[in-house]
Amino acid sequence: MEGAAVRLLRGGALLRRNFPICLSSWKNPPHVLKSSQSEAGLKTTNKALPYAPLQTFTDEEMMIKSTVKKFAQEQIAPLVSKMDENSKMEKSVIRGLFQQGLMGIEIDTKYGGTGASFFSSILVIEELAKVDASVALVCDIQNTIINRLIGKYGTEEQKAIYLPKLATEQMGSFCLSEAGAGSDSFALKTKADKKGNYYVINGSKMWISNAKDAGLFVVMANVDLTLGYKGITCFLVDRDTEGLHIGKPENKMGIRASSTCPLTFENVKVPEANILGQIGRGYKYAIGGLNESRIGIAAQIAGLITGKCIEWMGGVGYTKNYPVEKYFRDAKIGTIYEGTSNMQLNTIAKRIDSEY
Repeated sequence: MEGAAVRLLRGGALLRRNFPICLSSWKNPPHVLKSSQSEAGLKTTNKALPYAPLQTFTDEEMMIKSTVKKFAQEQIAPLVSKMDENSKMEKSVIRGLFQQGLMGIEIDTKYGGTGASFFSSILVIEELAKVDASVALVCDIQNTIINRLIGKYGTEEQKAIYLPKLATEQMGSFCLSEAGAGSDSFALKTKADKKGNYYVINGSKMWISNAKDAGLFVVMANVDLTLGYKGITCFLVDRDTEGLHIGKPENKMGIRASSTCPLTFENVKVPEANILGQIGRGYKYAIGGLNESRIGIAAQIAGLITGKCIEWMGGVGYTKNYPVEKYFRDAKIGTIYEGTSNMQLNTIAKRIDSEY
């Protein structure tokens, strides 16, 4: 049954985020700020209107936010405490995400998706996070990493096989981090040795989100360790593939309903046809995917209430009788995954140094 969110997302898929009349001054600012860019570089290449500021929503986007908010409050909120306590996401919540079209937001309609925009995904993630950050994370990984990677780099056959399932019933999981390759993910040691028309993957992964419930794993493995990160290649591995073992979920501080598990690959045979994109380009795909996912994580954290609320509520805010302490626990992960705060600061510093 098609959910209300599906209809809204499809209806607004082709709409541009144009400026409302009240913000017309943004279209033709009276002054041009100084910039290192040349004046020619600042000119638009066509007469199309520029996009509106991100804090200004179209009517359709406001309706999407309202619809997702209603879904989250009615179908997720009553189960949040139970899911957090049990460290397990209810099947009804996962089923609801698919029924509402929230797991295939950017997937083309010909594959059963809603064909909406990346910005729509961000709005959905933020609204879900206001109720449960774990559910928001599931939606984020599915839309900003799994679906986008396959949509960008998949062959027509791969898209036809995987995108319909990802849009309607199958959760995906992104497998990059390892015990010795966390912040430095490109130091990964998981190998993929070519044997005829298939590859044999051996190694292990850690801190893999959604692993417990995923039906598809997007796995980064190195086809030639002597090439370093340039040997990293992306493989599509089905859950029931022999030799793929999913470990016990971690007992985490926050986002407890979202499973985080170790994976082990023991002579996992993957057809050559399951390589996503080009051999040796996995590191580029990973960088691009994580850059987009980080926007989703930012939306997730923006949807959370954190430390100051606990101080404002006093002692009761520190108890499990109120959801504020859970928001506090959930928010902490924002400084860790998708690159720790220290690593992000290091990246920012390098970019500043290269420019100045």
